[in-house]
Amino acid sequence: MHITQLNQECLLHLFSFLDKNSRKNLAKTCHKLLEVFQDPLLWSWLNFHSPVELEKNNFLLGPALKHLSICWYSQRVKVCNIEDWMKNNFQKDFCKRHENTVSDFLLDVCNRCPNLLSLTLSGCGHITDDCILQLLKNCPNLKSLKLENCVRITDHTLEAVTLYGVSLQTLHVDFCRNVTQAGLERVREKCPSVMLRAERSANMIPDSKPEKVMLEKASRKLVQL
Repeated sequence: MHITQLNQECLLHLFSFLDKNSRKNLAKTCHKLLEVFQDPLLWSWLNFHSPVELEKNNFLLGPALKHLSICWYSQRVKVCNIEDWMKNNFQKDFCKRHENTVSDFLLDVCNRCPNLLSLTLSGCGHITDDCILQLLKNCPNLKSLKLENCVRITDHTLEAVTLYGVSLQTLHVDFCRNVTQAGLERVREKCPSVMLRAERSANMIPDSKPEKVMLEKASRKLVQL
């Protein structure tokens, strides 16, 4: 029995076990398998582990997408999470290459995936408050938002959660160093039903110029004395 003799349901099940590249390669073999690749039901989950993956043409974005994860931890990507004033010229040039990669991708998600239920972003150093704001506005069914080490996220994202996170049940802002304790308290006050986690966020030194960092450290030492 040839694989193309299977019905659509069986083929979708088989495709579900393949990674994105394998799905794309298999879809190139015949029209029948291309139809399976293009079936929205195949793309309810998407996981990415490097910026390069976002630029490949081996997946589909559409209303069927429910769960999205963009997480990377490589040493090269970690450069983007360093404070701008600490980066050398080589690091700055490297960051510029993919500065808009994730944000542009998420704007596509805003426009094409209104039924998104969960979003996880980890190590995405260029994600901004405005990007999360647009997601909350365009994906009203979002129940879980998990942000880890997204260094440009600030209290503006927390405020957007209180205004537009109507369906949100879980919010993580772990290791987001520009989130403050005051912002977290506002979320707890205005959205008591949201399960909020912010490991280390409000206790980390926020992005600032060297002289400001020194003043903050000195102030902390005086308080301890």
